[in-house]
Amino acid sequence: MTTATKYDRRMYAIMNDRAAAPMYATATRRRAVIGAHLLLTVAGFAAWATTIFSDARWPLFAMLAVLPLWMVATGVINGATRGLLELRTRMLDERQLAERDRVHAVAHRITGALLLLGAVGVGAAGWFGDVRAEGLAVPVLFAALTVHLLMPLWVAGLRIQDDPAED
Repeated sequence: MTTATKYDRRMYAIMNDRAAAPMYATATRRRAVIGAHLLLTVAGFAAWATTIFSDARWPLFAMLAVLPLWMVATGVINGATRGLLELRTRMLDERQLAERDRVHAVAHRITGALLLLGAVGVGAAGWFGDVRAEGLAVPVLFAALTVHLLMPLWVAGLRIQDDPAED
């Protein structure tokens, strides 16, 4: 860590602050936070899509209400992973770098499978249902981008092991 900048040291301190550790101390709590994060992501996406594709304005306020909760859940997951995905490479040791690579590989495989399902779903909706596939393209692509960006965070949160018990 001799090449660490002031920013690196500050981010390392934030990501390794154990003040919120009770929120993610056990696998069950981490799963609950990740589930809540997933639901908040879906709610925010649904509100965004409703705002974009209709004249209603109330979903904008729903999205603004969901956003702070989503940010807190994101922070809890980042704290649980101790900044595995947020810290710069020079701030991680070899074990953390290997874990980051594994997380990205697993997330890549899951995202690839979801993209395939999305493509099949859009194709099936256009082929069997009277749905214009062009109308589904934007929301499906935006959902795919959202999942692509968040999947590593969810995978990392699920892969984290409990801290060893203090004697």
